[in-house]
Amino acid sequence: MYTRQTPFNTRLAYTLISLVIIIYGLYILKDVIVPLIYAVLLALLLLPLTQRLERWGIPRGISITLTIIITLGILAGFFYLIYAQIISLEEILPQLQEKSEVWYRDIQTFIRRNFHISRTKQNAEGQKYLTEFLKNNSNLFTNTLSTTTNFLGNLTLIPLYIFLLLLYRDFLRVFLYKLFSSVSHPRIDVVLRQVKTVVIDYVVGLLIVVGIIGTLNTVGLWIIGIDHAIFFGFFAAVLVLVPYIGIAIGAILPIMMALITKSPIHAVGVAAIFGGVQLLEGNFITPYIVGSKVSINSMAAIIVLILFGNLWGISGLVLALPLTAIIKVIFDNYEPTKPFGFLIGDADHIDVERKKKRPDLKF
Repeated sequence: MYTRQTPFNTRLAYTLISLVIIIYGLYILKDVIVPLIYAVLLALLLLPLTQRLERWGIPRGISITLTIIITLGILAGFFYLIYAQIISLEEILPQLQEKSEVWYRDIQTFIRRNFHISRTKQNAEGQKYLTEFLKNNSNLFTNTLSTTTNFLGNLTLIPLYIFLLLLYRDFLRVFLYKLFSSVSHPRIDVVLRQVKTVVIDYVVGLLIVVGIIGTLNTVGLWIIGIDHAIFFGFFAAVLVLVPYIGIAIGAILPIMMALITKSPIHAVGVAAIFGGVQLLEGNFITPYIVGSKVSINSMAAIIVLILFGNLWGISGLVLALPLTAIIKVIFDNYEPTKPFGFLIGDADHIDVERKKKRPDLKF
């Protein structure tokens, strides 16, 4: 244990060692920690509905069970719609196979004419490289499959986590009172309310963004005549959960659809539509809808996305912003960490205030 009288180098060493241990633990235990974090966020999101049912006189356990059942029902309906749309795409599989064969022959012809490599040699070399690729990456595939299976297995525990978190929320609150005994209880309650508010506002804002982007994508695809426009439009919109790159990833499927069923010009049109929507989403829609509810500046957002992405992969990208928003709330309410809360906060209002006070300043 060290105090303010401890030399700075010693305190810095302790801090860095502690950070390394914490980050390593978060990485090693990600299959357990990530589902638990999802459960905490969902529990905060479902808390108002549970409290409403309890105010109607329904016992807490039954209220929580009803809340989880309603949520699972909504999710089941959502995934059923996705499944139905995917099944309807089976009709294009013959076209995909035929188009793939045509592209394969065209590529072989191009290589034979320009590089004077026969098709027989191309097939032999292709099989050779494919075999080497599968051999060299067999362990990677096995580890990825094992990790994915473990993670999906832990995801099934999320409803149980949510139930227990909501059931024992008063117990957990008392635990926080005891853990931070030097802080007044009302102060802790204020922080907890702010955390709940920022999570709910973030998710609600994100749902609004998904609805707007899905509508824009769908209308654009429908105008240029792409089949299954609603599915492709809202599928890409849901991927906005992965900031900055989600819509770009979602554009791959409709571009392929355009190439298979329409023409390269249609594919370019799809790319242009999704590029325009991505521009609107990044510069106007998300900043004004989500950004107004979660005050995190762009520099901090990019850094935490990279850090959490490297730590937890896709789940890290999804959780990066809400976790950072929660961390900011905690930092803002603890005197020693207020500068760090200021650092990751929205910088635009600082620029506005500076210009009002000193309009002559250029920097």
